[in-house]
Amino acid sequence: MKLSTRTRYGVRMMLALAAREGEGPVFLREIARSENISEKYLSQIIIPLKARGLLAAFRGSHGGYVLGRPAREIRLREIVEPLEGDLRLVECVGAPRTCRRSVRCVTRGVWEEMSSLLRGYLDSLTLEDLAARQRKADDFAI
Repeated sequence: MKLSTRTRYGVRMMLALAAREGEGPVFLREIARSENISEKYLSQIIIPLKARGLLAAFRGSHGGYVLGRPAREIRLREIVEPLEGDLRLVECVGAPRTCRRSVRCVTRGVWEEMSSLLRGYLDSLTLEDLAARQRKADDFAI
């Protein structure tokens, strides 16, 4: 499995907002500039995240974006799934009837376990956990 650029950029954007949590709204162009990502591309990534309540938008001269909930309450899976789609590695894991072999297929069980492990791992990490890792990495780089 390979994560899309959309997902990687979405996580980076959310991480940038987590780093500024409590400082007020942040303009999208600021995030785009600091992360070296196209503002137009980020504006498309925001749509599904905002729909899930992970982001809140404010208009006006003091507008911008903030996290929709505290970073400690946002699981990485909540960011990845709306951007990446279903995290099941193969279709038959979620819909066994799509394959006539699914009842006797040994590999289906492997894909099901791998999909479950991936979802579980992403659920185990919060945006706050990633922000802490980022701070540690930044401290190390100095």
